Amino acid sequence: MIRGLRNVATLVLLAASLFSCSSKDTPMTKSKAAAEILGNPEYRAISFGGYRGKERAKQPTIPQLKEDLKIMSAMGIKILRTYNLQLAHAPNVLKAIRELKNEDPTFEMYVMLGVWIDCLNAWTDHPDHSIEDPKNNESEIQKAVRYATEYPDIVKVIAVGNEAMVHWASSYFVHPSVILKYVNYLQELKKVGKLAPDLWITSSDNFASWGGGESDYHLPELEALVKAVDYVSAHTYPFHDTHYNSAYWESPASDEEGYSDHDRVLSAMQRAAFYAQGQYESVKSYVHGIDPEKPIHIGETGWSSVSVGFYGNNGSFAADEYKQALYHQAMREWTDAEGISCFYFEAFDEQWKDPNHTDGSENHFGLITLDGKAKFALWESVDNGDFEGLLRGGIPITKTFEGDTTAMLQTVSAPKRRR
Repeated sequence: MIRGLRNVATLVLLAASLFSCSSKDTPMTKSKAAAEILGNPEYRAISFGGYRGKERAKQPTIPQLKEDLKIMSAMGIKILRTYNLQLAHAPNVLKAIRELKNEDPTFEMYVMLGVWIDCLNAWTDHPDHSIEDPKNNESEIQKAVRYATEYPDIVKVIAVGNEAMVHWASSYFVHPSVILKYVNYLQELKKVGKLAPDLWITSSDNFASWGGGESDYHLPELEALVKAVDYVSAHTYPFHDTHYNSAYWESPASDEEGYSDHDRVLSAMQRAAFYAQGQYESVKSYVHGIDPEKPIHIGETGWSSVSVGFYGNNGSFAADEYKQALYHQAMREWTDAEGISCFYFEAFDEQWKDPNHTDGSENHFGLITLDGKAKFALWESVDNGDFEGLLRGGIPITKTFEGDTTAMLQTVSAPKRRR
């Protein structure tokens, strides 16, 4: 505990130095506060990784990021989420947004800046979940402070950790006390004027980590964290539970007797949307038992369009563009109506996540393919001309399947029937 307090004191001093340097060069500009944009259906949110290659060592260039930002803006996106500051991606996203704003004063994009948090010996065969990796974590926090002060008109949220408390993140998860320490530190910087008062601090984690699942997550430190954050950012993934909790997904034989395969698909996707809503409500029940006024938004949810593994036609029959489009539409309609921000996962396919398996599901959560083809969820946007004049890698945005609905539907399979 003594060491932890000493670390926080050091961080405060470093942050003060960073703030004094950056604020001289980049004065605070007038822009909307986090409280104005989160939960506002006019400010739709998305998760963004601009990686186009099979490894993150090859970073997207500023021109490539600007291509992607223009495409997301055309989709109606005004808030995007990044994940770590160990690499150049997030700061380059901020630079690209700044350049676009300078080129076009009407361009508007805000960022939820992710801070990656690890336990000691993370990503090895002997991670120590009882203690954090202070070198990595303190570096991430200091970079977040730096960029939040350098880009106060763009950075509106700092998220401390990504799925950093959920126990199935066995390579790196930490105790909630670690997240709490850094959240409290950032909140203290706001109090003393070293961070903008309208900047919101959260942690983005699985619904279970926010008290919506097993009771072993219900710790005093989690209660303190609920009180400390400005809002709760919860993840829900019905897609993954088509395999891990398949009972909700499979067609109930007694209720769907005589249904066509298409009707069973529609019914399954309705159950998926209800499943996500149920996990959100479970978080709400726990969180509002601690702080009845605490805002709760969705930090991640999404649906993959391709899988040859657990979620494809050798598994749960979940992955295809039609189901992805139905899920995306259902989540947007529900969250817009309820005043919930939904950082939909994700804008573009990324192939570094499963580089050895081209058709691995993790590579295909994007609404747009690597080569700039809009998946079925965005075909209407193509028809409306929303992407006219925009390019990805020099290629205009067109439809997958060459816009052939019949060909797209031939890839769709209904879930298994429950026995």
